[in-house]
Amino acid sequence: MIKISQEAGKKIIELMKDDGFDYSKDFVRVGVESGGCSGLSYKLSFDRDQKPEDKLFEDNGIKILVDKKSFLYLVGTTLEYSGGLNGKGFVFNNPNAQRTCGCGESFAV
Repeated sequence: MIKISQEAGKKIIELMKDDGFDYSKDFVRVGVESGGCSGLSYKLSFDRDQKPEDKLFEDNGIKILVDKKSFLYLVGTTLEYSGGLNGKGFVFNNPNAQRTCGCGESFAV
């Protein structure tokens, strides 16, 4: 399962509206790709279409899509958001990551 904190959910809804997406029927796509200083980096985007191989989760009113490959790396992850002057933006709290980089945007398992 992939979870979204309340703060992250509020920010996602705001950003989806700004980009012309409807959070009640569109999706947040979360994934992993090769790259970053630790080997793997996180992807976050909005999508209107669910593919047959996608896993679907819902948390705090947000529909989350994860492809099968990325799910192996992200199971149990919580997407959090920290705003303000010292905030980092979106942060992936991933229990599977054995090592992360200083910016928190990449990880290794």
